Amino acid sequence: MATVDECRNVLEKMAGKVARKSDELELEEDFERTLAVEITDLNQAFSAKLSGNKLTDLLDGDAADAEVRILIGSDDLIALSKKELKPAKALLTGKIKIKASVKDLAKLRKALKVDK
Repeated sequence: MATVDECRNVLEKMAGKVARKSDELELEEDFERTLAVEITDLNQAFSAKLSGNKLTDLLDGDAADAEVRILIGSDDLIALSKKELKPAKALLTGKIKIKASVKDLAKLRKALKVDK
């Protein structure tokens, strides 16, 4: 089982990758969402803002009003970051669960790399 600090570090690196690839996300300028990431086996949550094609304000703690909620185990988060687990396979096997509107999922598909 990974630690809370390891998970936080992975999420910070992912936020940096989103910022570097912001041109590829093709989200509308006014597309803003609050994200919550629940690390299920650690009973830990993180929240962040997706705004202006950037993921910012990564904070410890849940965002009860999050429009996008991601549930994942700590080891699976680490495996995703190391490319040992593919996002599409993680979704299909239930290792990662995403709760969001269909509209938001469609818009976030590239950001979440579900296609590749």
